[in-house]
Amino acid sequence: MNLSLGVKLLIFAICFLLSVIIGIVAGLISHRPNTPKGPAFLYGGGVFGGALTLCLVALSTLGVL
Repeated sequence: MNLSLGVKLLIFAICFLLSVIIGIVAGLISHRPNTPKGPAFLYGGGVFGGALTLCLVALSTLGVL
């Protein structure tokens, strides 16, 4: 596909925001009551990085980015 730079930036923004939502949900799910919040933040950050990488690799493979 031959997409303009603006469209590619919008697609990247969608991937970024989707990954943020996935990371937040994963962090909330991994948090246990009466425990420190640090491990939940780290887990959510790792899931965010993995989700963003997976989304960008999939879109690059399809030729969108």
